[in-house]
Formats: sequence, C-alpha cells, structure tokens
Amino acid sequence: MTAATPDHSRAPSRVQAHAFARSDRTFIGVWWWTVDRWMLGVVVLLIAIGVVIAFAASPAAAARMNIGDPFHFAVRQCVFAAISMCILIVTSMFDLTLVRRSAFFVWLVAIAIMVALPFLGHNAKGATRWIEIGGFTLQPSEFMKPALIILVAWMFSEGQKGEGVPGVSIAFVLYFISISLLLIQPDIGQTVLITVAFGAAFWMAGVPISWVMGLGATAIAGLSSTYFLFPHVAARVDKFLSPDKADTHQVDAAKVAQAAGGLFGRGPGEGVLKRAIPDAHTDFAASVGAEEFGLVFLLVVVALFTIVVVRGLYRAMKLSDPFEQVAAAGLFVLVGQQAIINIAVNLDMIPTKGMTLPFISYGGSSMLAMGLTLGLALALTRRRPGAYTVGEGLAKAGAFA
Repeated sequence: MTAATPDHSRAPSRVQAHAFARSDRTFIGVWWWTVDRWMLGVVVLLIAIGVVIAFAASPAAAARMNIGDPFHFAVRQCVFAAISMCILIVTSMFDLTLVRRSAFFVWLVAIAIMVALPFLGHNAKGATRWIEIGGFTLQPSEFMKPALIILVAWMFSEGQKGEGVPGVSIAFVLYFISISLLLIQPDIGQTVLITVAFGAAFWMAGVPISWVMGLGATAIAGLSSTYFLFPHVAARVDKFLSPDKADTHQVDAAKVAQAAGGLFGRGPGEGVLKRAIPDAHTDFAASVGAEEFGLVFLLVVVALFTIVVVRGLYRAMKLSDPFEQVAAAGLFVLVGQQAIINIAVNLDMIPTKGMTLPFISYGGSSMLAMGLTLGLALALTRRRPGAYTVGEGLAKAGAFA
C-alpha cells in the first residue's frame, strides 16, 4: 500500500496570501510594497468616519436649509470621499519629478482662480472664497496650500545647492503672493495655517535661527494687526474673550452636545443638539460625533490624527534628500495644524476660524484637497533606493530598484 501523494496544487501559497507578492515588479506591486500602508489605512479609516458623521449630521442640516432629501449632504460626502480616495492613491504613486510638476501646476491654477475670485467668486458670510463650477463650489485656497509647501521646499533645496538659484527669495515671493490673495478674500484662518507651515519648512530647511526668529516675530505682528484691520476678526476675538457680551449660541450648543454625549454617546442617529448647531455638518462635525459616540469618539479621532502626523514627521526626518524631507514634513504639519485648530474651536479653546476637520467635516474642496495633500506626502515618504538614511531599516526598498 503506497501513501497518498499530497496534492500541492491545492495548497495555498504564501504569495497568494497577499494582494501582491514581494517579488511583484509591476507598477502597482512596487507601489504597494513601498508606500506606508499603515498610514494609508489610518487615512482610509478617517475618511470612513467622516462618512458616518455625514449621515448623522445630514438630516438636521438638510432640514435647516429646507432641502427635501434628508441625506443630501451624506450622499455628496460619499461621492467626495470616493474621489478623494482616488486622488490619494493616484498621487501617492507619483515619483519626485511628478510631485514637483503637479505642485507647480496646481499652484498656478489655484492662484489664477483666486485672482478671479473678486470678480467671479461666490460670497458667503462676508468672504469671497469660492467659485461655482457646474453645481460644485470650489475653494481654490484648499488646493493651493499643499502645492505651495512643496514649491517652497523645492526652492529651499535648490538654494542650498549653491548653484546661483535664489531659492529662498523665490520661496518668499510664492508665499507673499499666496497670503496676499488670501487676505483679499479675506481668509485669516488659512493665512495663519500657511504661515505656520511655511515657517516650519523655513526652519527645517536649515536657515539661520536669526531668520527664523525674525519670521516668527513678523508673523506674530501681522497676526496681531488683523484684529485692527479686519472687523470680523475683532468680532470673533471679542466674542471669545467676552462670551457674556456676545452671541455664542453655536459654540455653546457644541459644548452642550459634547457634554450630553458622555463617555460613549447617545448612540448613532440619536443626537438631538446637532439641530441647534448651524454648522453641525461642517466646522462642528466633531461635536456631532461627540454627542452620538461620546468622548471615546473624540479621543479616537485625535489618536488617528496623531498617528498620521507623528509617523509622517518621523519618516520625513529620516529622508536623506532635503527637498523630500522639508516637503513631506511641511505637508504633515499642515494636516496636523488644521486638525488641532478645528478641534480647539469645537472645545471653545480658541476663537472660531471657519476651518474644517480634515476628512471628517462635510466639504468637497476640503475632502479632495486633503486627499491631494496626504497623497503627495505618501509619495514623498515612499521607500525607494537611497531615500532614507542608512540604518533606519527603510532602505530595504533597494530590492525594488
């Protein structure tokens, strides 16, 4: 009697256990094994949370705006989320040349639209920041931000080569053009966001500390001057400093909603205080989530953003090329700043800014631009031959050369 010969053809191979084998040299296969898959997964989770919050906030927002479909905003958020995911994945496949070229193109187009805003733009809440295109309201400054950071990092790195390129001067010109157009709208929140990210890139580029301190002092002076130059800024600051003398209905309702949620929330769809928050689906989406899912929700969201920013900055600091290092770090600083500002506003820690929580708040421009921002950041931090400093365990990407 002979032993039965095992049928190896039916045994699952280790290669089949993965979406792509490590030996897969196709374009998609190389991308899969060189991109930061953990960060990609966290971003996908944030996008999914944003869709859930949109379904929670949409009925109240639609009723407040007399829109017949209660899930109008939720459906649109799903569409924006799908497009954002496509942008995220496609841009994360870019090589360094394509990253720089796409940033230059996006910045030029965004600046051109911002120049036209005073004449063609849509005015809302005293600001002209949007342009309507085929039923979609586009905010060009959202796309200008990541593009500017990459161009600034590029110019800083070119200036460091000592080949006669006035990189620092060009970077400052790009920065001043961008914030000048933002102040015309006016959009002080985005101006602060870009200024801090620009300052971080400036510092990481290794410029003299005296220059960094000078830029910081100038930025503080400029921010202080906005209180006297822009009435809406003064009104928001006064409201924050003297809440008993101003209408703080929205912020107060947001705080009550957070408190009502307790530790684990009222339950999905059970929130009631969101009906009293005018911007529940946009700027105060975090408060909607806190009421329905509790403090745990806020802690999870903060943890996810912390993972993205800290992991991203760690990887950026290990990059060997100055351009990649400064550009990637600047993009992660941009994302982290915006998340901190939005959550701080929801907690009534700073004056209201009209700034969305990345991937969570409703908004097409914000969702698509964040997909672009983190897609470019993932492209810059991909493992490739010589990309990382020796000894970090990331240079193993040489196997894909």
